[in-house]
Amino acid sequence: MTTLQIPSLSQPLEVDLSALVPQTTMSDEQFYEFCRTNQNLRIERLATGEVIVMPPAFSDTGNRNAKILYQVMAWAEKDGTGETFDSSAGFTLPNGSTKSPDVSWIRLERWNQLSDDQKASFAPICPDFVVELRSSSDSLKRLQEKMVEYLENGVRLGILVDRKNQTVHIYRPEKAPEILEDPDIVNCDPELAGFTLKMTRIW
Repeated sequence: MTTLQIPSLSQPLEVDLSALVPQTTMSDEQFYEFCRTNQNLRIERLATGEVIVMPPAFSDTGNRNAKILYQVMAWAEKDGTGETFDSSAGFTLPNGSTKSPDVSWIRLERWNQLSDDQKASFAPICPDFVVELRSSSDSLKRLQEKMVEYLENGVRLGILVDRKNQTVHIYRPEKAPEILEDPDIVNCDPELAGFTLKMTRIW
């Protein structure tokens, strides 16, 4: 058993690395096995191959995230043009990184192009829409960099909710991020036709 130190935790977090062979980065197969072996962890992989192990979301953050997910799912069920995913879903982006947005949505026509085996793993696809909710332990700079990476890999609309500063950062391709101060709603047209994210219970 190898111990990894996670800065946001007061004690080291033990991670089982028995699925690895001695090398600097994991193959897709090794990363998949690593995640299966450590299913209680939130794990992402950078494009450079480094593995990031994150602590579980704080209870209050999980509650707010569920409210975002509920709104997106309710809209998606009526709209019928895509599939919605929660924070446990991992995707392999074109740059080779593996990310798990807090909430994501993919157009049905793109999702259905994947094989059943691809869907059953870390699907090789970048979501069309992602939401990241900043918790008290998250670095705003790191999340902003993550949103830029999403855009570079094909996201059409990204929303970063910063509860600490009561702001919402909206990311669209080839545009500077738009920052809203304490908004009541966030309009997601035209990428998600007719969807507005209500912020009242998320703050």
